[in-house]
Amino acid sequence: MLKNVYTKEYIKNLALKIKDNYKEFDTDKFIDSIFDNTWESLELKARMRHIAINLDKRLALTYDKQLEILKEVSKDFSSFEAMFFQDFVEVFGLDDFEESMKALEVFTQDSSSEFAIRQFILKYEDKTMTQMKIWSQSSNEHLRRLSCEGCRPRLPWAIALSKFKKDPTKVFEIIEFLKNDKSLYVKKSVANNLNDISKDNPHLVINFIKTNLGVSKNLDWICKHASRTLLKKADKEILKLFSFDKSKHVDIQNFSCDLSVKINESLNFSFELVSQEEIGNVRIEYAIDYLKSNKNHNKKVFMISQNEIKSNSKKFIKKQSFKNMSTRKHYLGIHYISILINGEEIIKKEFLLDDTCN
Repeated sequence: MLKNVYTKEYIKNLALKIKDNYKEFDTDKFIDSIFDNTWESLELKARMRHIAINLDKRLALTYDKQLEILKEVSKDFSSFEAMFFQDFVEVFGLDDFEESMKALEVFTQDSSSEFAIRQFILKYEDKTMTQMKIWSQSSNEHLRRLSCEGCRPRLPWAIALSKFKKDPTKVFEIIEFLKNDKSLYVKKSVANNLNDISKDNPHLVINFIKTNLGVSKNLDWICKHASRTLLKKADKEILKLFSFDKSKHVDIQNFSCDLSVKINESLNFSFELVSQEEIGNVRIEYAIDYLKSNKNHNKKVFMISQNEIKSNSKKFIKKQSFKNMSTRKHYLGIHYISILINGEEIIKKEFLLDDTCN
């Protein structure tokens, strides 16, 4: 599990790096305070917060002096596990905007400040979004990416920005600065931000696509990646914009599907697309109507392909796992599988989810 990245060796290394920059630091007390009687019960983000709180306790200095030390120490740590530095700023730096912005700018270089910046947006919306605009024009792709990722209305694992969910005008101002960015790291963030917006304000994203689709390959990539939720919902306007609006000439033949599948096994299915003319630009998906505990069904759509097919037929052989996971528990009984072409359900069959394997 991700939370186990904070081993005793990791925390000891952190303590020693702090000691190198602050001779009065008590490494033993810090390590003991981390691995207290609450540690085992804490999940990843709670462990980050626990480390941040104990850094403050053991660095008995003013906030600006604490940051001087932590900025130096952070150079030896990277990736998601180093986010306790940003969490320190989120918890203890909300009353010092200037110093906190400088710190988040440093900490995001080898990690990401996307979670911490959101508390500053909530408290100092105009000041923070002005700072984000400055970052959006930086020569550093990490800062440009932070300017966009940090203001996503629905950033996963983060507090939602309710105001931006209702009115993303200020978010679009950042996106306009970044929509022609050449960095894939930044482009992904722009597309993800737009995809977030599409869940609350689909018309705004559709307008963005209308304006920017076909301008450049970079923008085409962003537009398509940004439209994935709308495409999955079979929004007719979006389907038409991407030329996924014609499917009457396509038929499905030789559909085959297991009549039953056991939990922890896979459902096998196959089919062939056929047409009297070139199949052309098609978005091919399959959907599983999962039986829920209340005996209702919940549809989940999965992508197979969205490309131009320059032939009159194409065969697909697929399988879908029915392994129980933390994010999905399966229930025995009748389920359904359907094949969708350009958002339209063409064929639907039932199958039985049976007893677990012996």
